[in-house]
Amino acid sequence: MNAKASLSTWIRSRRDNYATLHDDLISARSGVTIEHYLFQTYVITLFSGIFCALAGYITADAVATLEVSTTIYDIFGISRVFPQYVPVLLFRLTFTVVAFIAGAILGYQVMVSFPGLLKGHRATRINLSLHNAVAYMYAMQRGGAELSTIFASLAENASIFGEVAVEFRQFMRDTEYFGYDLITAIKHLAETTPSEKFRDFLQDLLSVIDSGASMGEFFSGRVKIYQEEARFELKQFIATLEFVAETYVTLFVAGPLFLIIIMIVMGLIGGMGLTTLAVVCYGLIPIGSVLFIVFLSMISEKVEGVERYIKTKVLEVFADVKVTKKAGEEAAFAQLKYYDRIRKFRDFLRNPFAAFILIPDRTFYVTIPVAILYALFSFLSVPAYLTLETKVLILDDHIVIAGLIVLVPYAIFHQLWKRKVMGIESAIPEFLDRMAGINEIGLTIAQGLALMVRTNLGVLSYEIKRIKKDLDWGANIEDALVRFEHRIRTPAIARTVTLITKASYMSGDIGEILAIAASDARMNEVLKRERTTSMLIYLVIVYLAFGVFLFVIGVILTMFLPLLVGQSGQMAAMQGVAGAKVVSGETFAILVYHACLVQALFSGLLAGYMGEGSLNAGVKHSCILLIIALVVFNTLM
Repeated sequence: MNAKASLSTWIRSRRDNYATLHDDLISARSGVTIEHYLFQTYVITLFSGIFCALAGYITADAVATLEVSTTIYDIFGISRVFPQYVPVLLFRLTFTVVAFIAGAILGYQVMVSFPGLLKGHRATRINLSLHNAVAYMYAMQRGGAELSTIFASLAENASIFGEVAVEFRQFMRDTEYFGYDLITAIKHLAETTPSEKFRDFLQDLLSVIDSGASMGEFFSGRVKIYQEEARFELKQFIATLEFVAETYVTLFVAGPLFLIIIMIVMGLIGGMGLTTLAVVCYGLIPIGSVLFIVFLSMISEKVEGVERYIKTKVLEVFADVKVTKKAGEEAAFAQLKYYDRIRKFRDFLRNPFAAFILIPDRTFYVTIPVAILYALFSFLSVPAYLTLETKVLILDDHIVIAGLIVLVPYAIFHQLWKRKVMGIESAIPEFLDRMAGINEIGLTIAQGLALMVRTNLGVLSYEIKRIKKDLDWGANIEDALVRFEHRIRTPAIARTVTLITKASYMSGDIGEILAIAASDARMNEVLKRERTTSMLIYLVIVYLAFGVFLFVIGVILTMFLPLLVGQSGQMAAMQGVAGAKVVSGETFAILVYHACLVQALFSGLLAGYMGEGSLNAGVKHSCILLIIALVVFNTLM
């Protein structure tokens, strides 16, 4: 029996001791058994202990070289019995063992607590998306769908409706694979969901099913309640974002600035202070910023980049009919294949800016090769006889410019795409209201779209014309709307398209369903505006904090640094410190310059993530801050 099997047997015998961890794994939808996760936990615990033990041994060895044995008072008289070096070995061994135990405990606690942390983050994301899912349930129920059909539709569209739709995947698993009935599957889902709000909804739904009350009235009431509560949920989420913003500014803007000032005051003698600043610049700020971004991604909803998975079905209705190719048509078919190959390229050449606005990632195909060529040319242009510091001082500007060559076009086209999407999403509620009114007088969705072509809905009017053109060319309403969704690629549009297409399958009279969708879209617009308005002040704070950072660094470099470097060198020469190393002002200037660049990059990304819910939206802020830092430092240095 191998080690994993033995450990699994031992865990099963003590399963009750890990009941909380087991529940957290299920609620987090981790997809692993308690035995497998604990096996991973113990392995990581062992490696964490070994890593910390090695780090502890190296630290103890470094401390021991500073004559630790002479600083430890020998109260037991060990030096009389054992040689002089025994206390040093004992110190190293003790420090290593303590580091191993501390590392193992830390690794174990992190692994045991991680599922609970994921559970809490999933609960937050479920609460944020619950009102959209309930509105979709109500719309489908008004169209005549059964509960199992509604839940299955939500489970299929988890990429659109978020974490609350992921919960219904467990319902589908229980009913389709485990043979649960509807009531039992809902009860099991209510027991395992991490969200108290969603649990209350499921329990109330069970009460309605048992009592035989009106399902439509239940969903209608819950839609109104959850849309009102969505504002409170958003305020809690904004409070979390405010805490994250204040923490980031304090730790990674004010903190490095405080450290730099301390180094200046201490005189810049020795390399330890410079090493500390390098660790902060190249390690602490990037790693801390990435952790903040990961935390925000775990508690935030996805606001762009939704992809719909489409199944392709090959129809072979007349598979037994023999197909005979006519002679002389080979040239025509070859011409059609050739046209299909070059059609997309010709469309791109006719209007390349439209292609970049539709998918801003396409700019990387052009900008990345240009940036690489620019960086190579800059590197080869630097003379070989220059010192390393001078080379770095020259090349880092060119590397920043190469990065801006990649980022600035992407930021511009993404902002153009964002402006277009915001214009479309702001017009969606009015569009759905008008479509609901048109449907109530007896016209179909296709006929309603033909009438809506003449209306003025801003940017959305152009997309309505494209939908109408697809219908004129023979596409059905679902394909035309899915193409519209693919052009925009946002969850708000995806939810609207999914609701309309599903409802139109069930009934032609979907006026009330469109009114529900309009109400939900209007609520989403209100929530989005409230988030943008609330986080605007913190966007300003990020810019002001970066401006203060640059101002203080500029004052230090121009006024205090030359004086302090000269004084530190004179003091070191007068005192005759053995091995004293005076840090050059050029080295210090390079480090603080790089600290400002790292600060600009990550502050901009975090500002975009907090304000607009997307790292892509933060690229423009990063570009602005990088350009400011580049101009300021090239003016000062």
